[in-house]
Amino acid sequence: MTSRCWRWWGRSAWPWTRPLSTGSTPSFRHQFSTQEKTPQICVVGSGPAGFYTAQHLLKQHPQAHVDIYEKQPVPFGLVRFGVAPDHPEVKNVINTFTQTAHSGRCAFWGNVEVGRDVTVPELREAYHAVVLSYGAEDHRALEIPGEELPGVCSARAFVGWYNGLPENQELKPDLSCDTAVILGQGNVALDVARILLTPPEHLEKTDITKAALGVLRQSQVKTVWLVGRRGPLQVAFTIKELREMIQLPGTRPILDPVDFLGLQDRLKGTAWRQSTMLTEVPRPRKRLMELLLRTAMEKPGREEAAHWASASRAWGLRFFRSPQQVLPSPDGRGAAGVRLAVTRLEGVGEATRAVPTGVMEDLPCGLVLSSIGYKSRPIDPSVPFDSKLGVIPNVEGRVTDVPGLYCSGWVKRGPTGVIATTMTDSFLTGQTLLQDLKAGLLPSGPRPGSAAIQALLSSRGVQPVSFSDWEKLDAEEVARGQSTGKPREKLVDPQEMLCLLGH
Repeated sequence: MTSRCWRWWGRSAWPWTRPLSTGSTPSFRHQFSTQEKTPQICVVGSGPAGFYTAQHLLKQHPQAHVDIYEKQPVPFGLVRFGVAPDHPEVKNVINTFTQTAHSGRCAFWGNVEVGRDVTVPELREAYHAVVLSYGAEDHRALEIPGEELPGVCSARAFVGWYNGLPENQELKPDLSCDTAVILGQGNVALDVARILLTPPEHLEKTDITKAALGVLRQSQVKTVWLVGRRGPLQVAFTIKELREMIQLPGTRPILDPVDFLGLQDRLKGTAWRQSTMLTEVPRPRKRLMELLLRTAMEKPGREEAAHWASASRAWGLRFFRSPQQVLPSPDGRGAAGVRLAVTRLEGVGEATRAVPTGVMEDLPCGLVLSSIGYKSRPIDPSVPFDSKLGVIPNVEGRVTDVPGLYCSGWVKRGPTGVIATTMTDSFLTGQTLLQDLKAGLLPSGPRPGSAAIQALLSSRGVQPVSFSDWEKLDAEEVARGQSTGKPREKLVDPQEMLCLLGH
């Protein structure tokens, strides 16, 4: 939901909803020997990485059976819990995932937490291969004093709160302050700023949760600052999200022209190429910089000027600032601001880094949201994990030193890229697995698959949720939303979900 949230560009030609072109990866259909004809494969995680891995395996192997395990009672991961409620077109990819789930050779098992309800070694006993695709469930800590104060939370938790992620429903952010500061300048940061500043009536017809909409209606937040350690050239957000912010009803941007001095020359000439170590400016990055420049440096047109003059809310980008401390309120019960170190850039290209100048400044605020990246967690003691990088060590999706165990998505490569990146990544992991199967590197002979796991879960009092169960919950959400004109009213309590299913 970047550490960018998932992004989907365009509406007419989404590559991840079409079959792979011939030549993109070799097809293994009809090439498997008799002993390879009924592989039982398990995928852990039902977000884009999990579903795309399953889709590829089912398409490329005519008899493969894939079971998808998910700790939530509901599927789709960050498509449901990360995509902003005002981006409904992005969620259309769920239709593709639903087609995969409806395959007679695919089964969804929700409400099953791998590592707690069932272990990875138990899955490896039951299946010919196991693919870990469980994403990045945590956030990178700021590691500065005051981070633990009330009024400070991660952007990831805030996104989960307004999108109905059960574990974040107790968040209850205090929006009684005038100013919020978001530490980070990626797409997730812009999503959070946009939701904070969007007039609530514009969110009424989205799938934002009822509780979040109620809190946002009472919000007193008028200004949102997005703070970055480096400069305009290094922002991580994309032009679509920036344009949405510039055009947001009732708001105006605050950009300091000083931050953009010299940027125009860099866009046009060799200074840009030297600073980025690129022979040519990538077109999307150039367009993004041009939009930032126009907004910061040029006089707005009559319509835009009128829009900004009447705006009651504002957002701004603060560059070359690194957070050093969250300042406590006088009673110590909340945040009163952020102490920032003024920085300057050293190095060129990818090696550009922010170094402190020794100058400090305080930015007053009552709410601090950290948006400096997601990270994965280790799932099971039997699975190797690189805590520094936040990934499972692997080579082309093969988990290091654990034959038959694979990974895809963010837990494989880190929380970067867009949905198309994860699609390609997941297809490659699937292809690697099928190559190993064909080469005889996976266990031979039959494996019990879900039959063995369901017996284990039953003995432990765990009641899985099937895909048809999810479709009942889906219908209930849609029905609840109809009365208020919403596409759905999300169920946010797992116990209520299980009760509705008679579990």
